[in-house]
Amino acid sequence: MKFSFSKKIIHSILFTLCVAVPYLNNYELTFLVWSATMAVSLRRTYSKQLLIQVGLFTLILGIALFSSFFQDFGSYDFIRDITYLAKPIIGLLVGYQLCRNSLKDPLQTVIYTGVLLAIFHLFIVFYGIVFVGFRNIHQIRGFAGFFSDFEIYVIILLLFSDKFGVALSRNKKSIFLTLLVLSSAFYLSRTNFLQFGILFLAMKGYFVPNRRNATILFSLVLAGLVAYSAILYYNPKRNGKGIEAFLYKVKIAPTEPFKTKINTEDYKDFNDNYRSVENINTYRQMRNDGAFSVLFGKGLGSKVDLKKEVWLDDASLRYISILHNGFMTVYLKSGIFGLILLSLSIFLLFRKQITNNQELTNLNYLITGTALFLFISYWVFMGFYFKADTKAILVGLLIALSERISSQKSTQKILE
Repeated sequence: MKFSFSKKIIHSILFTLCVAVPYLNNYELTFLVWSATMAVSLRRTYSKQLLIQVGLFTLILGIALFSSFFQDFGSYDFIRDITYLAKPIIGLLVGYQLCRNSLKDPLQTVIYTGVLLAIFHLFIVFYGIVFVGFRNIHQIRGFAGFFSDFEIYVIILLLFSDKFGVALSRNKKSIFLTLLVLSSAFYLSRTNFLQFGILFLAMKGYFVPNRRNATILFSLVLAGLVAYSAILYYNPKRNGKGIEAFLYKVKIAPTEPFKTKINTEDYKDFNDNYRSVENINTYRQMRNDGAFSVLFGKGLGSKVDLKKEVWLDDASLRYISILHNGFMTVYLKSGIFGLILLSLSIFLLFRKQITNNQELTNLNYLITGTALFLFISYWVFMGFYFKADTKAILVGLLIALSERISSQKSTQKILE
């Protein structure tokens, strides 16, 4: 018997593979799979919006390459940084190309991919609890993963499936939501909670500027401040178990990435505010290196001296080339000009054309929510540049899908 696979099936498999492989935490494998997928799905034409996004990230890489000519770094660090800074470019192209080329139902492909990830994650959690014997959230997260932005997007797509024209039975939708909510709960990620809130509000249209929405958002911010005050009053302890561990992380969230003075001899202060440690050392190092580094960065292969050994990525490191903060990472490599380009890439996602097509309006809402969330994502987890991040693929897909819908509506008007 002869088996054959259509291009649509192959591209659906490639999409799932590209989204799933970063969860293995092997960036070399991720880069290989993404690059191969990009190569086999290349198009002859691309939209202006996609080319602008790709162009901005290419310029960031180009500035870092230019700065490298004035530095002397090892070849391994140089090549590694090229692959890191190229990740958003490849991700955007992969998502765009697969959607524009042959994915028949892109959002259904996204949903089924998210459900598979949730099942896989729940299996790992189950294995860790039953067979390894993990009993606290720190152990479970360290074993099964710390967050999954992609699964939150799928939850949003399921909750608003009618608005996106996704056809799913009520039972299937309920089962998928149960799996995804359970999986996301075990990540117990502060960022994912914020992500869900931002995307949910975006899909409700609350970020459209008017008096009603401003009142609603102000009320929600006030409620958030009251809830945070309650957490401060409860005063969850460091190294607590279960929900207390999560509440402690919430308690220190406002200062963790923004603190400007840290006692590096106090391990509690150092560990709780480690993201700020990276930012402080990067800022000081760049300032001391002079105006050229501030404007154009220190280039590919550059590193930040943490002043002491820190356990990161299963190794004890003092010099690091990639920070938790995506803005500071770009600042290190490409300077202020790189930061301007990165900020512009986010800002342009906000600028969506007004349309009477409801499905396209809802896609624009989701892209707007994504743009807002990216500011947070870049600040705490490197955004598109994080090794395990898949949002670039999803954004590329959403851009392509909005163009498909626009072209289909234009064709229908011509035929009418």
